Amino acid sequence: MELLTSAQQELYDWLVQYINENQYAPSIRQMMIAMNLRSPAPVQSRLERLRNKGYITWTEGKARTIRILNSEPKGIPIIGTIEADGIIKLFDGIKYRVDFCYLSYVENAWGLVVSDKITNNDSIIANDIAIMRPFEENEILKKDQVIAAKIEKHEIILKRYSRWGNMAMLKSINSDYQLLKIEPNQLKIEGVLIGIWKKL
Repeated sequence: MELLTSAQQELYDWLVQYINENQYAPSIRQMMIAMNLRSPAPVQSRLERLRNKGYITWTEGKARTIRILNSEPKGIPIIGTIEADGIIKLFDGIKYRVDFCYLSYVENAWGLVVSDKITNNDSIIANDIAIMRPFEENEILKKDQVIAAKIEKHEIILKRYSRWGNMAMLKSINSDYQLLKIEPNQLKIEGVLIGIWKKL
């Protein structure tokens, strides 16, 4: 496919994100606002270029029919939320993705939206996204490393992990909740926290 100019790429990336999140195309006015333009003409020109270069198409004479062609989904899938007691509530499928295009991707990373009650620590607040990577077999965890794990016959939880003798200690990010002590063989670790993305 033919390369895009910076202006065309900006509009294309915005269109991909908008359509992925909303499942329908934006209006010309919405595109004008997003691109900080005062006239529809530049938007229409960029759309024509994108169509001519094979990035998008639409149905003539019908509004909001723009479709993205040959687009691979980008970004980290957001798969659920974290509740106050650390329980992870998974979505029914991937609701949306967040594209950290300016960061190095970790393969197979995934995200969880922080609920408004998960923490009494101001460093993690509602609607932050906890970015997780898969736990590797035989990986040795550091003390207080935050993990997503499943305890036998229970929900997946997000907790700080440490060991005390032959017991696994799971501490909630919210200190209002009690420490869990379980045998390591009852714990299946699914992922490890690698960062918190904050919406500005």
